[in-house]
Amino acid sequence: MKKKQCVIAISCLIAGLIGFGGVYATERAAEKRQEKQLAQQQEVTQQTQQSEAVSSVVPPKTTTRQQNVQVEEQKEPQVEVIPQQETVSPDLETTDEYVEEPVEETVEEIAPKETFRDTLHFASEENLVWPLEGNVLLDYSMDATIYFPTLDQYRYNPAVVIGGEVNSKVYLVARGVITDISTNEVTGCTVTQDLGDGYSAVYGQLKELNFSVGDEVEGGQVIGYVSEPTKYYSVEGSNLYFELLKDGEPVNPLEYFE
Repeated sequence: MKKKQCVIAISCLIAGLIGFGGVYATERAAEKRQEKQLAQQQEVTQQTQQSEAVSSVVPPKTTTRQQNVQVEEQKEPQVEVIPQQETVSPDLETTDEYVEEPVEETVEEIAPKETFRDTLHFASEENLVWPLEGNVLLDYSMDATIYFPTLDQYRYNPAVVIGGEVNSKVYLVARGVITDISTNEVTGCTVTQDLGDGYSAVYGQLKELNFSVGDEVEGGQVIGYVSEPTKYYSVEGSNLYFELLKDGEPVNPLEYFE
């Protein structure tokens, strides 16, 4: 019985020792872990303190653009701005207000465009185109009277009367402008043409005109046709009445024809 109790006691002792050893090992391991964690915390704290110390000593890093701006600011000289004083010309009187003299504008005069009538020119030495092919029935005569068969009178004649068939073409004697168209009982339908330089041509006994007042015409163009004669030329027959004027006075057309 005693032997059995001893065995039991020894077993309990061994179990106790084993339990105590396990508890001791567990506590020792926990202590080692705490010591390791504490060492790690101390190391981190030291590194943080060293970093703060270094950052307080080393200046912050500047960028290249900031460095360039600083260099330019250093290079830019300080310029002192001196206000300008107003200068007054000695030739001008000192007044409260300066009155600017008006500037005369020069306007270039444009010459008026030359018209057809401005270019008209007829000289006494120039020849006229015959207005109608035919015989001269009555000559120009302002120095002496000549006989008019129809009127049975001797009269002055400021024109030439050229015989021609009815409907014969009548030609313009020179370049010019038609200035008047009228009808009278002596010469019937009558046209006046400005030749320039004071010369005018008068055509009578016409019909079927090709131009109007104001038309610009050239020598040799057909102005119209021979009409039936008026009662003042019934004996002479159909004809063209042609008169040439210089400054309003009749001149002999035969001296100007070709």
